[in-house]
Amino acid sequence: MQIVLFLLIFGVIVTAHEFGHFLLAKANGITVVEFAVGMGPALFKFTKGGTKYVLRLLPIGGACMFEGDDGLYEKKGDKGEQIGAFPNAKVGARIATVIAGPLFNFILAFILSLFMVGSIGSDKPVLGDVMEGYPAEAAGMQSGDKIISMNGEKVYLYREVSLVSMMNEGENITIVYKRNGEKIKTIITPKYDEETDRFYIGFQGFGTYEKGNAIDIIKNAYFEVRYTIKMTYKSLFMLIKGQASVKELSGPVGIAQIVGEVYEEAASVSFKAIVLNMLNIAILLSANIGVVNLLPLPALDGGRLVFMIIELFRGKPISAEKEGMVHFVGFVLLMLLMVFVMYNDISRLFVK
Repeated sequence: MQIVLFLLIFGVIVTAHEFGHFLLAKANGITVVEFAVGMGPALFKFTKGGTKYVLRLLPIGGACMFEGDDGLYEKKGDKGEQIGAFPNAKVGARIATVIAGPLFNFILAFILSLFMVGSIGSDKPVLGDVMEGYPAEAAGMQSGDKIISMNGEKVYLYREVSLVSMMNEGENITIVYKRNGEKIKTIITPKYDEETDRFYIGFQGFGTYEKGNAIDIIKNAYFEVRYTIKMTYKSLFMLIKGQASVKELSGPVGIAQIVGEVYEEAASVSFKAIVLNMLNIAILLSANIGVVNLLPLPALDGGRLVFMIIELFRGKPISAEKEGMVHFVGFVLLMLLMVFVMYNDISRLFVK
Protein backbone atom coordinates (compact mmCIF):
# COMPACT_ATOMS: atom_id res chain seq x y z
CA MET A 1 0.00 0.00 0.00
CA GLN A 2 2.84 2.38 0.90
CA ILE A 3 4.51 1.87 -2.49
CA VAL A 4 1.21 2.49 -4.28
CA LEU A 5 0.72 5.75 -2.33
CA PHE A 6 4.26 6.89 -3.13
CA LEU A 7 3.82 6.16 -6.84
CA LEU A 8 0.47 7.93 -6.85
CA ILE A 9 1.80 11.04 -5.08
CA PHE A 10 5.00 11.29 -7.11
CA GLY A 11 3.17 10.50 -10.34
CA VAL A 12 0.63 13.29 -9.81
CA ILE A 13 3.37 15.81 -8.98
CA VAL A 14 5.53 14.92 -12.00
CA THR A 15 2.49 14.90 -14.29
CA ALA A 16 1.47 18.37 -13.06
CA HIS A 17 4.98 19.69 -13.72
CA GLU A 18 5.25 18.28 -17.23
CA PHE A 19 1.65 19.24 -18.02
CA GLY A 20 2.56 22.87 -17.29
CA HIS A 21 5.31 22.70 -19.93
CA PHE A 22 2.96 20.84 -22.30
CA LEU A 23 0.06 23.28 -22.00
CA LEU A 24 2.12 26.43 -22.56
CA ALA A 25 4.05 24.83 -25.41
CA LYS A 26 0.82 23.94 -27.22
CA ALA A 27 -0.57 27.44 -26.55
CA ASN A 28 2.53 28.97 -28.15
CA GLY A 29 2.61 26.72 -31.20
CA ILE A 30 5.59 24.67 -30.02
CA THR A 31 5.46 21.03 -31.11
CA VAL A 32 5.59 18.56 -28.20
CA VAL A 33 7.34 15.43 -29.45
CA GLU A 34 6.99 13.40 -26.26
CA PHE A 35 5.19 13.69 -22.93
CA ALA A 36 6.61 11.16 -20.46
CA VAL A 37 6.05 10.34 -16.80
CA GLY A 38 8.89 8.38 -15.22
CA MET A 39 12.29 7.39 -16.57
CA GLY A 40 13.78 4.23 -18.05
CA PRO A 41 12.01 1.57 -20.15
CA ALA A 42 8.50 2.36 -21.42
CA LEU A 43 5.64 0.45 -19.77
CA PHE A 44 2.88 1.96 -21.84
CA LYS A 45 2.79 4.40 -24.77
CA PHE A 46 0.59 5.77 -27.51
CA THR A 47 0.72 8.61 -30.04
CA LYS A 48 -1.96 11.23 -30.53
CA GLY A 49 -1.89 14.57 -32.32
CA GLY A 50 1.78 14.19 -33.15
CA THR A 51 2.78 13.72 -29.50
CA LYS A 52 3.97 10.41 -28.04
CA TYR A 53 2.63 9.83 -24.52
CA VAL A 54 4.76 7.46 -22.41
CA LEU A 55 4.59 5.91 -18.94
CA ARG A 56 8.07 4.73 -17.92
CA LEU A 57 9.27 2.25 -15.31
CA LEU A 58 11.14 4.43 -12.78
CA PRO A 59 9.01 7.06 -10.98
CA ILE A 60 11.89 9.50 -10.52
CA GLY A 61 11.04 12.18 -13.01
CA GLY A 62 9.46 12.91 -16.35
CA ALA A 63 9.98 14.78 -19.59
CA CYS A 64 8.18 17.06 -22.01
CA MET A 65 10.33 17.04 -25.13
CA PHE A 66 9.88 19.71 -27.77
CA GLU A 67 10.68 19.77 -31.47
CA GLY A 68 14.26 20.97 -31.79
CA ASP A 69 15.28 20.14 -28.20
CA ASP A 70 17.96 17.79 -29.55
CA GLY A 71 19.09 20.21 -32.25
CA LEU A 72 17.44 18.17 -35.02
CA TYR A 73 14.53 19.89 -36.73
CA GLU A 74 11.91 18.72 -39.11
CA LYS A 75 12.19 21.35 -41.83
CA LYS A 76 9.05 22.30 -43.67
CA GLY A 77 7.87 25.07 -45.97
CA ASP A 78 9.33 26.65 -49.06
CA LYS A 79 12.10 28.38 -47.12
CA GLY A 80 13.03 25.43 -44.95
CA GLU A 81 11.35 26.91 -41.90
CA GLN A 82 11.56 24.80 -38.78
CA ILE A 83 7.87 24.56 -37.94
CA GLY A 84 7.05 24.20 -34.23
CA ALA A 85 10.71 24.02 -33.12
CA PHE A 86 11.29 25.25 -29.58
CA PRO A 87 14.40 27.32 -30.42
CA ASN A 88 12.45 29.20 -33.12
CA ALA A 89 9.64 30.32 -30.83
CA LYS A 90 9.76 33.87 -29.49
CA VAL A 91 11.87 34.16 -26.36
CA GLY A 92 8.83 35.21 -24.29
CA ALA A 93 6.98 32.08 -25.39
CA ARG A 94 9.95 29.91 -24.47
CA ILE A 95 10.29 31.54 -21.05
CA ALA A 96 6.57 31.03 -20.36
CA THR A 97 6.80 27.38 -21.45
CA VAL A 98 9.80 26.63 -19.23
CA ILE A 99 8.49 28.50 -16.19
CA ALA A 100 5.08 26.79 -16.46
CA GLY A 101 6.43 23.49 -15.06
CA PRO A 102 7.43 24.86 -11.63
CA LEU A 103 4.39 27.17 -11.66
CA PHE A 104 2.04 24.20 -12.05
CA ASN A 105 3.78 22.55 -9.08
CA PHE A 106 2.94 25.60 -6.98
CA ILE A 107 -0.63 25.59 -8.30
CA LEU A 108 -1.00 21.90 -7.42
CA ALA A 109 0.38 22.57 -3.92
CA PHE A 110 -2.17 25.39 -3.50
CA ILE A 111 -5.11 23.21 -4.63
CA LEU A 112 -4.09 20.43 -2.25
CA SER A 113 -3.65 23.01 0.53
CA LEU A 114 -7.25 24.13 0.04
CA PHE A 115 -8.42 20.61 0.90
CA MET A 116 -6.10 20.27 3.88
CA VAL A 117 -6.73 23.72 5.35
CA GLY A 118 -10.45 23.35 4.72
CA SER A 119 -10.38 20.14 6.74
CA ILE A 120 -8.14 20.97 9.72
CA GLY A 121 -7.50 24.71 9.53
CA SER A 122 -4.17 26.50 10.01
CA ASP A 123 -1.75 26.73 12.92
CA LYS A 124 -2.01 30.36 13.94
CA PRO A 125 1.14 31.96 15.44
CA VAL A 126 -0.26 32.07 18.96
CA LEU A 127 1.99 30.99 21.84
CA GLY A 128 0.90 28.06 23.93
CA ASP A 129 3.46 28.86 26.63
CA VAL A 130 7.02 30.09 27.22
CA MET A 131 9.89 28.04 28.66
CA GLU A 132 11.16 28.94 32.10
CA GLY A 133 14.64 30.48 32.10
CA TYR A 134 14.66 31.31 28.40
CA PRO A 135 14.74 34.72 26.61
CA ALA A 136 11.02 34.80 25.71
CA GLU A 137 10.12 34.65 29.42
CA ALA A 138 12.69 37.32 30.28
CA ALA A 139 11.21 39.57 27.57
CA GLY A 140 7.79 39.28 29.22
CA MET A 141 6.11 37.18 26.54
CA GLN A 142 3.39 34.81 27.69
CA SER A 143 0.76 32.27 26.66
CA GLY A 144 -1.82 33.67 24.24
CA ASP A 145 0.49 36.24 22.62
CA LYS A 146 -0.05 36.37 18.85
CA ILE A 147 3.15 36.91 16.87
CA ILE A 148 2.75 39.44 14.05
CA SER A 149 6.27 39.60 12.60
CA MET A 150 9.85 38.46 13.16
CA ASN A 151 12.77 40.59 11.93
CA GLY A 152 10.34 42.69 9.90
CA GLU A 153 8.84 39.71 8.06
CA LYS A 154 5.14 39.05 8.63
CA VAL A 155 4.22 35.74 10.22
CA TYR A 156 1.00 33.88 9.42
CA LEU A 157 1.65 30.34 10.68
CA TYR A 158 3.24 29.06 13.86
CA ARG A 159 5.55 26.87 11.75
CA GLU A 160 7.11 30.07 10.41
CA VAL A 161 8.02 30.95 13.98
CA SER A 162 9.55 27.51 14.45
CA LEU A 163 11.49 27.90 11.19
CA VAL A 164 13.05 31.20 12.31
CA SER A 165 13.95 29.65 15.66
CA MET A 166 15.44 26.52 14.08
CA MET A 167 17.65 28.47 11.66
CA ASN A 168 18.84 31.06 14.16
CA GLU A 169 22.52 31.02 15.12
CA GLY A 170 22.38 33.36 18.07
CA GLU A 171 21.49 36.58 16.26
CA ASN A 172 19.01 39.04 17.80
CA ILE A 173 15.40 38.59 16.69
CA THR A 174 13.01 41.55 16.60
CA ILE A 175 9.54 40.27 17.44
CA VAL A 176 6.27 42.18 17.16
CA TYR A 177 3.33 40.51 18.87
CA LYS A 178 -0.20 41.38 19.89
CA ARG A 179 -1.74 41.03 23.37
CA ASN A 180 -5.26 42.19 24.20
CA GLY A 181 -5.37 44.20 20.97
CA GLU A 182 -2.11 46.04 21.71
CA LYS A 183 1.03 45.64 19.59
CA ILE A 184 4.25 45.12 21.52
CA LYS A 185 7.79 45.08 20.13
CA THR A 186 10.71 43.28 21.76
CA ILE A 187 14.22 42.18 20.82
CA ILE A 188 15.28 38.68 21.88
CA THR A 189 18.70 37.03 21.84
CA PRO A 190 18.21 33.24 21.60
CA LYS A 191 19.87 31.04 24.20
CA TYR A 192 22.25 28.25 23.19
CA ASP A 193 21.55 24.71 24.38
CA GLU A 194 24.62 22.44 24.39
CA GLU A 195 22.63 19.22 24.53
CA THR A 196 20.76 19.86 21.28
CA ASP A 197 23.45 22.14 19.75
CA ARG A 198 21.01 24.87 18.74
CA PHE A 199 19.63 28.21 19.89
CA TYR A 200 16.18 28.59 21.48
CA ILE A 201 13.88 31.58 21.85
CA GLY A 202 11.91 29.80 24.54
CA PHE A 203 8.53 29.30 22.88
CA GLN A 204 6.61 26.19 23.82
CA GLY A 205 3.53 24.85 22.06
CA PHE A 206 1.08 26.87 19.97
CA GLY A 207 -2.57 27.80 19.76
CA THR A 208 -5.24 25.66 18.22
CA TYR A 209 -5.80 25.26 14.48
CA GLU A 210 -8.38 27.67 13.03
CA LYS A 211 -10.50 27.07 9.91
CA GLY A 212 -12.38 30.32 9.29
CA ASN A 213 -14.68 31.00 6.35
CA ALA A 214 -14.11 30.33 2.64
CA ILE A 215 -11.99 33.48 2.20
CA ASP A 216 -9.86 32.49 5.21
CA ILE A 217 -9.33 29.02 3.76
CA ILE A 218 -8.10 30.49 0.46
CA LYS A 219 -5.76 32.90 2.24
CA ASN A 220 -4.44 30.23 4.60
CA ALA A 221 -3.90 27.80 1.70
CA TYR A 222 -1.73 30.51 0.11
CA PHE A 223 0.18 30.96 3.39
CA GLU A 224 0.65 27.18 3.55
CA VAL A 225 2.32 27.12 0.12
CA ARG A 226 4.25 30.29 0.94
CA TYR A 227 5.66 28.66 4.05
CA THR A 228 6.63 25.48 2.20
CA ILE A 229 8.44 27.47 -0.50
CA LYS A 230 10.21 29.55 2.14
CA MET A 231 11.23 26.44 4.08
CA THR A 232 12.62 24.87 0.89
CA TYR A 233 14.85 27.75 -0.19
CA LYS A 234 16.02 28.44 3.35
CA SER A 235 16.95 24.76 3.70
CA LEU A 236 18.94 25.08 0.47
CA PHE A 237 20.77 28.09 1.91
CA MET A 238 21.57 26.01 5.01
CA LEU A 239 23.02 23.38 2.67
CA ILE A 240 25.15 25.97 0.85
CA LYS A 241 26.36 27.52 4.12
CA GLY A 242 27.29 24.10 5.52
CA GLN A 243 24.62 24.17 8.24
CA ALA A 244 23.15 21.00 6.71
CA SER A 245 24.75 18.01 5.01
CA VAL A 246 23.98 16.57 1.57
CA LYS A 247 23.65 13.28 3.43
CA GLU A 248 20.37 14.62 4.79
CA LEU A 249 18.90 14.85 1.27
CA SER A 250 16.31 12.25 0.32
CA GLY A 251 15.56 10.81 -3.11
CA PRO A 252 12.72 8.53 -4.28
CA VAL A 253 13.82 5.67 -1.97
CA GLY A 254 13.96 7.95 1.07
CA ILE A 255 10.65 9.61 0.20
CA ALA A 256 9.00 6.22 -0.26
CA GLN A 257 10.28 5.22 3.17
CA ILE A 258 8.88 8.42 4.73
CA VAL A 259 5.52 7.81 3.04
CA GLY A 260 5.49 4.29 4.50
CA GLU A 261 6.34 5.45 8.03
CA VAL A 262 3.75 8.24 7.94
CA TYR A 263 1.13 5.86 6.54
CA GLU A 264 1.68 3.30 9.32
CA GLU A 265 1.42 5.97 12.01
CA ALA A 266 -1.67 7.60 10.47
CA ALA A 267 -3.37 4.22 9.83
CA SER A 268 -3.48 3.65 13.57
CA VAL A 269 -5.54 6.82 13.94
CA SER A 270 -8.07 6.96 11.08
CA PHE A 271 -8.56 6.95 7.33
CA LYS A 272 -8.91 10.73 7.46
CA ALA A 273 -5.50 10.97 9.12
CA ILE A 274 -3.99 8.95 6.25
CA VAL A 275 -5.53 11.27 3.63
CA LEU A 276 -4.44 14.46 5.40
CA ASN A 277 -0.90 13.22 5.96
CA MET A 278 -0.55 12.13 2.33
CA LEU A 279 -1.86 15.55 1.26
CA ASN A 280 0.76 17.21 3.44
CA ILE A 281 3.54 15.13 1.89
CA ALA A 282 2.26 15.92 -1.61
CA ILE A 283 2.19 19.67 -0.83
CA LEU A 284 5.75 19.56 0.48
CA LEU A 285 7.04 17.57 -2.49
CA SER A 286 5.23 19.63 -5.12
CA ALA A 287 6.48 22.94 -3.73
CA ASN A 288 9.99 21.48 -3.29
CA ILE A 289 10.14 20.30 -6.90
CA GLY A 290 8.90 23.71 -8.06
CA VAL A 291 11.61 25.57 -6.13
CA VAL A 292 14.44 23.18 -7.04
CA ASN A 293 13.56 23.32 -10.73
CA LEU A 294 13.83 27.12 -10.67
CA LEU A 295 17.41 27.01 -9.40
CA PRO A 296 19.75 28.57 -12.01
CA LEU A 297 21.58 25.30 -12.57
CA PRO A 298 22.27 23.52 -15.89
CA ALA A 299 19.80 20.79 -16.87
CA LEU A 300 17.08 22.33 -14.66
CA ASP A 301 14.33 24.71 -15.79
CA GLY A 302 16.12 27.52 -13.99
CA GLY A 303 19.28 26.82 -15.98
CA ARG A 304 17.37 27.10 -19.26
CA LEU A 305 15.80 30.36 -18.06
CA VAL A 306 19.29 31.82 -17.46
CA PHE A 307 20.17 31.34 -21.13
CA MET A 308 16.87 32.91 -22.23
CA ILE A 309 17.33 35.92 -19.96
CA ILE A 310 20.84 36.38 -21.38
CA GLU A 311 19.26 36.20 -24.84
CA LEU A 312 16.83 38.97 -23.91
CA PHE A 313 19.72 41.29 -23.00
CA ARG A 314 21.97 40.25 -25.90
CA GLY A 315 19.25 40.38 -28.49
CA LYS A 316 20.32 36.99 -29.81
CA PRO A 317 20.62 33.47 -28.36
CA ILE A 318 23.81 31.75 -27.24
CA SER A 319 24.80 29.04 -29.73
CA ALA A 320 22.84 25.80 -29.34
CA GLU A 321 26.10 23.81 -29.18
CA LYS A 322 27.44 25.78 -26.19
CA GLU A 323 24.13 25.73 -24.34
CA GLY A 324 23.72 22.01 -25.06
CA MET A 325 27.18 21.26 -23.68
CA VAL A 326 26.46 23.19 -20.46
CA HIS A 327 23.17 21.34 -19.95
CA PHE A 328 24.79 18.00 -20.73
CA VAL A 329 27.48 18.53 -18.06
CA GLY A 330 24.77 19.66 -15.63
CA PHE A 331 22.69 16.57 -16.40
CA VAL A 332 25.67 14.26 -15.75
CA LEU A 333 26.36 15.99 -12.42
CA LEU A 334 22.66 15.80 -11.53
CA MET A 335 22.63 12.05 -12.24
CA LEU A 336 25.72 11.60 -10.05
CA LEU A 337 23.98 13.50 -7.25
CA MET A 338 20.91 11.28 -7.64
CA VAL A 339 23.07 8.16 -7.40
CA PHE A 340 24.72 9.56 -4.26
CA VAL A 341 21.36 10.43 -2.69
CA MET A 342 19.93 7.01 -3.56
CA TYR A 343 22.97 5.34 -2.01
CA ASN A 344 22.40 7.32 1.20
CA ASP A 345 18.69 6.42 1.19
CA ILE A 346 19.48 2.70 0.86
CA SER A 347 22.22 2.94 3.51
CA ARG A 348 19.74 4.47 5.98
CA LEU A 349 17.42 1.50 5.40
CA PHE A 350 20.10 -0.90 6.62
CA VAL A 351 21.13 1.32 9.53
CA LYS A 352 17.57 1.09 10.86
